[in-house]
Amino acid sequence: MTGAAAEARAAVEQIFREEYGRIIASLVRRFGDIDIAEEAAGEALVAALEKWPEGGVPPNPGGWLTTTAGNRAIDKLRREKLRESKHEAAVVIQDDTPHEPVGAVVDDRLRLIFTCCHPALAPEARIALTLRLLGGLTVAEVAAAFLVQETTMAQRITRAKAKIKGANIPYRVPEAEDLPGRVGTVLAVLLLIFNEGYLSSGDGDPVRAELTGEAIRLARILHQLLPDDPEVTGLLALLLLTEARRAARVRGGELVTLEEQDRGGWDRGLIVEGHALVRQCLARNQPGRYQLLAAINAVHTDAPTAADTDWSQVAALYDQLAHLDPSPVVALNRAVAIAELDGPEVALAIVDRLPLENYHAWHATRAELLRRLGRSAESRAAYDAALAVCDNIAERAYLTRKRGELVGG
Repeated sequence: MTGAAAEARAAVEQIFREEYGRIIASLVRRFGDIDIAEEAAGEALVAALEKWPEGGVPPNPGGWLTTTAGNRAIDKLRREKLRESKHEAAVVIQDDTPHEPVGAVVDDRLRLIFTCCHPALAPEARIALTLRLLGGLTVAEVAAAFLVQETTMAQRITRAKAKIKGANIPYRVPEAEDLPGRVGTVLAVLLLIFNEGYLSSGDGDPVRAELTGEAIRLARILHQLLPDDPEVTGLLALLLLTEARRAARVRGGELVTLEEQDRGGWDRGLIVEGHALVRQCLARNQPGRYQLLAAINAVHTDAPTAADTDWSQVAALYDQLAHLDPSPVVALNRAVAIAELDGPEVALAIVDRLPLENYHAWHATRAELLRRLGRSAESRAAYDAALAVCDNIAERAYLTRKRGELVGG
């Protein structure tokens, strides 16, 4: 394959990756079958790889892919002579008859997220399946979000799809009364989609703005649907305050940590909006996971410099969060604040007790604490361990530099 051909193929695959969730959402709404949607989307990608490198990318690549995938799905239904109801559905797609009412949720993608978050599926299966179908994440990326092996996640997703088909779970439009019972899983999905964009796995772009932007777009729609749900408000605030720092997140291909970021490059409009939402949450006084995470980010974005950060407030918020979500990841983040208040030795004692050996951030945190304690050999080993399980290229560049700065590194 020539360099030009390889470049064209990469461009097509990038566009497909960005549009994948929208294509799947549209196809599942039309055909009511995940497997048909995935197969048709894959065939549309093959068609694009054949035609676009020579003929050029069409003006509306997402529309081209969706139309092509829809045509391939119709061909498949006709070929295999599926149920008459599906033939009728295929006919509807080809004419101008309006679609059935979309219910409480009008956005295809958000509606399918709610549909996939059916209570008949286990919570982790709901999230994994939705990330794969709607977030445009690969199985490997979904596995990384759950800190499990790729083969384990592939089996989990396969079982979830089989459960939907075997139990005849309908792809119906969720009614308004269904939304509150499913919103917790939906919020978790949106945060994971955002996180994959904010610090992407794999060898591609270290930050994927199309994923962070899509998660925020969906969170805004969700907030409009459920304006009185404080956790929905909290998630939107969290995403906005995190997104505000995205432009300063990577410099020269290397991750820039919060304390080293140029705060003049932060998006003040998003910060103002996020702070206003946090104040709404505080006024309700019904603390939840996403509201507390948003409040922590509000403290960070309120400080004009890293030295001005109110670490006692950050630690207090993490204490509240630990009562609601006593997970080792929360404990790890709390330890970072404790290091600023009580010193690295106290924090290291907390970190060393956490069962996070497969989590690169655990190793990176240990490496930093050991470096501050002057234990260079142990710090170097911790950096090596972090690099062994970290697959974001910008973060790997940062960890490699920090390792090299150790005495005798």
